[in-house]
Amino acid sequence: MTELAPKMDGIAEAQISKEVGPWREAWSGFKKSKLAVVGAGIVFFFIVVAIVGPFLVSQGINDQSLPKRLLPPSAEFWFGTDDLGRDILSRIVHGARISLWIGFFSVVGSVVIGSMLGIIAGYYGKWVDTLISRFFDIMLAFPSILLAIAIVSVLGPSLQNALIAIAVINIPNFGRLIRSKVLSIKEDEYITAAKGIGMKDARILFAHILPNSMAPVIVQGTLAIATAILEAAALGFLGLGAEAPMPEWGKMLSDSKNFLQSAPWTMVFPGLAIMLTVLGFNLMGDGLRDALDPRMKN
Repeated sequence: MTELAPKMDGIAEAQISKEVGPWREAWSGFKKSKLAVVGAGIVFFFIVVAIVGPFLVSQGINDQSLPKRLLPPSAEFWFGTDDLGRDILSRIVHGARISLWIGFFSVVGSVVIGSMLGIIAGYYGKWVDTLISRFFDIMLAFPSILLAIAIVSVLGPSLQNALIAIAVINIPNFGRLIRSKVLSIKEDEYITAAKGIGMKDARILFAHILPNSMAPVIVQGTLAIATAILEAAALGFLGLGAEAPMPEWGKMLSDSKNFLQSAPWTMVFPGLAIMLTVLGFNLMGDGLRDALDPRMKN
């Protein structure tokens, strides 16, 4: 009986591990990282601000009052006012919705297009892989922000065109990531078996290869949202993104740059909003990487 006990314990542990599943195990590993939880908390806070904040602030985002221009933070205006007497807190709260909207949807576009190109390149190989890979290399040869500026300059300055530019410049990152994952997965036995029974390529790609390639995409996507928010703020600061009077954080920094010494709060609070949002996504992305990467388990 004593000899059977270790075997029974091993079987029980295997059954428990099987029941837990990889995603629940990843969630358990994510919760163990305090910095990742803090990052997720920051992201959740800004998401809540973006959803319900505009209904709670009392001042309108474009309510101007020249007698109240450049007032410091006070009980009436917690973050002070800008050069047109507008409440900075109200504009930052509304700007959270814009920044998160740009970050999320630009990354979704990058993931969809980049993943499709990466899957095709990795699965079919040969001249298809060469053509797509060289396309990625050409795009990566340009600094991302300069390429985004060039795209917006061609399309015209606007928030929508800034979103398109940010989505385009991030396509190669996801494409190369998926391609490398597909190159390793397509040699696995279950893919060979699927081909052997006559399964069509489209079904193999979308039912087997794509789901097993999503872990690194999730991590990269989380980090890319932070980068997209920074890039959107940079384009807004340069006058190539959101246009006045839209309360986009980068545009707010641009409008306040002349008052850095006389009214520093006009730049400090939008800058803190950008910094905290980017920090939250970066911390959460690092936690997801540690939880989803098998090489980080030990």
